Amino acid sequence: MPIPRDMSDEEWAILEPLIPPARLGGRPRAVNMREIVNAILYILRSGCQWRMLPREFPPWSTVWTYFRTWCRNGSWERMHTVLREAQRKQQGREPPPSAAILDSQTVKTSQKRGTRGYDGGKKINGRKRQVLVDTLGLILHLKVHTADVQDRAAVAFLQGVQARYPRLEHVWVDQGYTGSGKTWIEEHLGWSVTVVQHPPRSRGEWVPIGDINDLAHLRFEWRRLPPLHTGFRGVLPRRWVVERTFAWLTFCRRLCKDYEFLPESSESWIYASQIRLLLRRLARAPS
Repeated sequence: MPIPRDMSDEEWAILEPLIPPARLGGRPRAVNMREIVNAILYILRSGCQWRMLPREFPPWSTVWTYFRTWCRNGSWERMHTVLREAQRKQQGREPPPSAAILDSQTVKTSQKRGTRGYDGGKKINGRKRQVLVDTLGLILHLKVHTADVQDRAAVAFLQGVQARYPRLEHVWVDQGYTGSGKTWIEEHLGWSVTVVQHPPRSRGEWVPIGDINDLAHLRFEWRRLPPLHTGFRGVLPRRWVVERTFAWLTFCRRLCKDYEFLPESSESWIYASQIRLLLRRLARAPS
């Protein structure tokens, strides 16, 4: 009986040509690669531990070995790149984008050992996910690092991105990247930067005291306005695109919290979640 998150035949037909080939020499590959990918996607979606992988799948150690190997050689990112470009073509876009949105997400880490830091603004002890997405919300580049690094200081992870995306010339950011972050992007990458933020709130107002018709005795007094509601203030242009991308990640329980010892493994899980999303879109598209 198939597991609910098993890939369909259409999805596997798209992904199969992108699976890294077996190494030359030694024993021939004996495992079913479709089941290997199904097992990885099952862990991604359900959030279970490796050793709790159902028996319908190959042994967990075999599945983990393939996941870790593809982390080290960059296969997850390469597969994701091919699928992202195919999705952009399907949407009538050029494969390399001309504009992008940059933002970060802070997530808690588990009790497992590994690098982490404290984000004083969010009051979270964990890691940050720096994500650069196109205008469709598809990830172009990402970096996972400790949460104590400010956004404006973390923009250096974009070094070299302009060579991969030569058409990219504009990026939208939030106010966390103002100052040195915005300047670094403009000077090192040559992109124009737009900071998207809510309009400033007035903290008070001047109130007339006395008869407004008697200008000789009229005076004004500064009065502080009552605190405003601090909740949702509305959708911001372009910013909602990357926030939707973060929401896509939370559909996968493995990504609701950072359980990984290495930040590189966390990055691979994010690419795997995007591969899962892109496969479903490409397979359901009308031929």
